[in-house]
Amino acid sequence: MVTVTPLEAELLEVAGSVPDPELPVLTLLELGVVRAVHVRGADAVEVELTPTYTGCPALEAMSVDIERVLHEHGVREVTVRTVLAPAWSTDDITAEGRRKLREFGIAPPRTGARAGAGPGAGSSGPVALSLGPTRTYADPLDASAEPVHCPHCGSAETELLSRFSSTACKALRRCLTCREPFDHFKEL
Repeated sequence: MVTVTPLEAELLEVAGSVPDPELPVLTLLELGVVRAVHVRGADAVEVELTPTYTGCPALEAMSVDIERVLHEHGVREVTVRTVLAPAWSTDDITAEGRRKLREFGIAPPRTGARAGAGPGAGSSGPVALSLGPTRTYADPLDASAEPVHCPHCGSAETELLSRFSSTACKALRRCLTCREPFDHFKEL
């Protein structure tokens, strides 16, 4: 069991308060990419940062922002270390982060991605979803039989418009009830 000191917990909150460069509605702690802060001496800390994927273009910006907020908090020496294992998963997004995504108009990822819950998890094969009495839609993004709910009206009656949206981590969907398009943060 890893023991976290009160100072490390405080500094984790400070480092984690940095907004995500691509989804500024979320902090890095809510996104689940800031894993730990370790005090390494009188005035030095090491921050463990796990990118959402290894080629993440925002990794440098996140590191610089973490260093800045910790320096502003009085820490003289800050090292941000990239940690690739365990790999980040959308299951690492906090409940607060999921709530914020929904309020921002983005359907949060369904839970259970890391555990491989449901049919089709970890494969690229389609999973048929029932979209009402006579409609089915083969959605290759579904990691489970759980539908993607519209963040605007809450309906489970949605369809995939495009596998990619404004960023590679999001798909473009449309609600069949309120007809509004929305982004869906894809499961990983």
